[in-house]
Amino acid sequence: MAAKDVPLHEAAKPLQWLLGKWKGQGKGIYPTIKDFEYIEDLEFFHVGQPMLQFSFYSVHKDTNKILHREVGFLRIKPGTNQVAFISSHNNGVSEMAEGTVEGQSVGLESHTLGRMSFGKDPQTKKLKRTLTLEGDTLHQVLFMETGNVTMTEHLRATYKKVEY
Repeated sequence: MAAKDVPLHEAAKPLQWLLGKWKGQGKGIYPTIKDFEYIEDLEFFHVGQPMLQFSFYSVHKDTNKILHREVGFLRIKPGTNQVAFISSHNNGVSEMAEGTVEGQSVGLESHTLGRMSFGKDPQTKKLKRTLTLEGDTLHQVLFMETGNVTMTEHLRATYKKVEY
């Protein structure tokens, strides 16, 4: 059932500014890897519940090689500005993060990260991210802590809405 077929849940209205398809590009940096640039498609949609569903798909800017896939839910606690971010990554990580929505900004910090038993080392220990809309540009910044590196910026991207 598409978002246009069902009304947005009242509790999800503080997240309404995220709805739609976004396309953008970003840069990945981290002390243990070579810097890279990527192109990413994001989509946020709803099915009438107090949450948005999302997908993030990124490819290497120069080679078009698939880099990262992420799908999940951004759930809001009705009557509050508290949000939960539940995500599954194609690298075998599952993420439970919580935070708040303030105006057109969501700040999240992971409290639980699951990992498949044969995941690649080093293990991801913590993630922090923000999604912020400024004018017609969506910004995402992700910080990551691993078993080898303390909390450090890893990804920074900007997006433009291509479809609602």
